[in-house]
Amino acid sequence: MTFLTIGAPSPVAFSEKIWRINWGLVLVLTAIAGIGVVALYSAAGGRFDPWAARHAIRYGMAFGLLLVVALIHPRVWLALAWPIYIVSLLLLVAVDLIGKIGMGAQRWLVLGPLQIQPSEIAKVAVILVLARYYHGLSREQAARFLYTLPPLLVILAPVALVMVQPDLGTAMMVLLGGAALLFVAGVRLWMFLVAIVGSVACLPIAWSVMHEYQRKRVLTFLDPDRDPLGAGYHITQSKIAIGSGGLFGKGFLKGTQSSLNFLPEKQTDFIFTTFVEEWGMMGALVLLALFGLVLIWGFSIALRSQHHFGRLVALGVTAMMFLYVFINTAMVMGLLPVVGVPLPLVSNGGTAMVSVMFACGLMIGVNVYRDAQLLH
Repeated sequence: MTFLTIGAPSPVAFSEKIWRINWGLVLVLTAIAGIGVVALYSAAGGRFDPWAARHAIRYGMAFGLLLVVALIHPRVWLALAWPIYIVSLLLLVAVDLIGKIGMGAQRWLVLGPLQIQPSEIAKVAVILVLARYYHGLSREQAARFLYTLPPLLVILAPVALVMVQPDLGTAMMVLLGGAALLFVAGVRLWMFLVAIVGSVACLPIAWSVMHEYQRKRVLTFLDPDRDPLGAGYHITQSKIAIGSGGLFGKGFLKGTQSSLNFLPEKQTDFIFTTFVEEWGMMGALVLLALFGLVLIWGFSIALRSQHHFGRLVALGVTAMMFLYVFINTAMVMGLLPVVGVPLPLVSNGGTAMVSVMFACGLMIGVNVYRDAQLLH
């Protein structure tokens, strides 16, 4: 397939591209990352090392990446969608073969001084490939069953590789994020209903192949008090910390569950708990409101895009951000089983931050080149 850009009387000037960058969205992302620095500083007992300083440096580098990605024409990402996806699959295979094992899972690749988590890259790769695929279809074709089979393979391939690691949370995000893109692309509702019924029917099989610790997490979710000192310890301590924060919190650096190390993974999966214990419900609402602004801007950018590829990319990134926030916050409050999903730009983690900022750069780039008309 070949494609070109038509419709605009003249190329967009560089100054116009800079002006079209959604600086309000950039400011909100920076504010969220700033909250992450504050929370990680507190989680370390009032020290920038080992997490807060690295978090700030990573954000600075990722900020530069966001701007570069946002200024690249969408036709480049249209061309690179499949190569990026294939590379992400190869990295996932490499993880399963030679990946580093940590916390009972094999999720990381060590490349010299760098340690990357390819499953985070796969989330963005799936969005790009699905957007590229449906960009080349008409609305009528997108609604047909046969045209849905290739996207299903695109989604299920990384899901299967991630499940092998095992990483239930990331696999769930890839699956749900892909399903969201299929929905907005025009796939018929009856196909989703069939998929849901089939998934429910496969639950006994899924239960039989789950790891023992995953079964314990599900059982603990259904009955948190069955093993409060074992499988239920994480969520029990998290609920205590969130509840003790009250309306306005205990105050900065005064969170007892975090400072006394009762709260496990306080710098990663449970960073929201660490923050809420000190800043209370009001602090939580402020943070969630900032994430809400990101989602609103994402929908706005999608609606303004004149090309289908951009609309799908923006909606895909928006769905990814929603799933990150919803799964993480619901998990630490006991509304979902405990799975390894970080809070974007707040949790400590380099690959997750880079992938989120790259994705947000793609979304902002859709707004920069919103008038482009891409032919396939």
